[in-house]
Amino acid sequence: MNIQELREHLCGQYPDLCPLFSIEFGDGILLVGCDRVYSAAEDLKKLGFDRLGMVTAVDRGEHFEMVYRLTSRSMTTGIFLKCQVPRHVAKVRSLVPLWPAALWQEREVFDLFGIDFEGHPDMRRILLPEDWVGHPLRKDYHDERIIKRPDYI
Repeated sequence: MNIQELREHLCGQYPDLCPLFSIEFGDGILLVGCDRVYSAAEDLKKLGFDRLGMVTAVDRGEHFEMVYRLTSRSMTTGIFLKCQVPRHVAKVRSLVPLWPAALWQEREVFDLFGIDFEGHPDMRRILLPEDWVGHPLRKDYHDERIIKRPDYI
């Protein structure tokens, strides 16, 4: 299966999401609602995406964007699975049951962005002390000890 065949298959599986599926830089990007991210990841795993290489988030201001990088060794391709997480309800279903590699990566996203992963077996801070206040990679994070660079927003 090549990336175009994969696109056609995903469009068949998710006809309402087909317009959101694009090919950029050789990798596919599938943007789904956060309520469907687990089922989409499960489908991609069944299609041969056998490796979860990255779990991260981006603070877009009005919402967070979850980014998962999945690869398929048999198709020699990758796909970015993304969903937009509302800022006021920062939670998404954990992918640990599908890929145990998500265990520490989801904890890192929780620690730095404050996004909660429902069903995660060990949701606690991983980088910062347990008594740390706030989540430092949020755009609205404030700490008086941080000296802001004038050329950086």
